[in-house]
Amino acid sequence: MSYLSHADLGGRDMPGAIVPEAEDDLFHGDWEPRALALVLAMGATGSWNIDASRSARETLPDYERLSYYQIWLAAMEKLMAERGQVQPDEIEAGRMLHPPASVKRVLKAADVPQVLAKGSPTERPATAPARFAVGQQVRTRAAHVDHHTRLPGYTQGKLGRIERINGMHVFADANAQGRGEAPQWLYTVCFDGQALWGDEARPGLTVSIDAWESYLEPANP
Repeated sequence: MSYLSHADLGGRDMPGAIVPEAEDDLFHGDWEPRALALVLAMGATGSWNIDASRSARETLPDYERLSYYQIWLAAMEKLMAERGQVQPDEIEAGRMLHPPASVKRVLKAADVPQVLAKGSPTERPATAPARFAVGQQVRTRAAHVDHHTRLPGYTQGKLGRIERINGMHVFADANAQGRGEAPQWLYTVCFDGQALWGDEARPGLTVSIDAWESYLEPANP
């Protein structure tokens, strides 16, 4: 079965209007902070990485019918079930019914502020020179891939220009599949709106994305 990301929505025709929410409007139900805490705690165990969690979320078959934190919670259940950390009867009951599976580490409550402040930097030491230079025109990969990717669908096969070189970073595509970090150079690529959407684009519109080196090829090889 071909990999389908339900989260790659940019450039698609969507039903209804997109209604912005206030920046400080974080939660819509009492259960949502608890769901966030569970996801953060399980992520800290090292049972999976952030890219694997994104892959789990975007491939949920009912993605479009779920709210933001419902997606987070359902993906966590999926990842835990795949690793034998939760059983179907426990999900149904909403409580632990079997001995817990072992994990690499446990995030203690007292350590949460420090861990969240530290984050998880993805930049890695450079092991090779960057292939592209600032100002160079490039074309993004056009072919569909059967795995998680951070290349938006609406930019695939489009002409853009290297705007910034961001160093070598963990390659999300490989990391999501459990193939290791496989760091690559990461670039900010700027596109003219008309290159993406033709005459429907607003005059003067530009769009920038961050793209790994393997997403790109020279515009004039």
